[in-house]
Amino acid sequence: MGAAARLARTRAGDGQAAAAARLGVHVQTIGRIEAGEPGVAIGHVLGLLALYGIGTSLQEPGPGQGAP
Repeated sequence: MGAAARLARTRAGDGQAAAAARLGVHVQTIGRIEAGEPGVAIGHVLGLLALYGIGTSLQEPGPGQGAP
């Protein structure tokens, strides 16, 4: 997800500071998302993806993947 966010941001011509300002987070948060670091709030990750038009979808686990 981080690599997709970085690619979309750079294609839009935005720097990390611009993305952070638009999302209302610290610039370090953008860097952490793009680096795939754990511990970033999921809302920030999804917000960054949405900011650049990247959709996400949930998929229910199938047999053998934790489903009862």
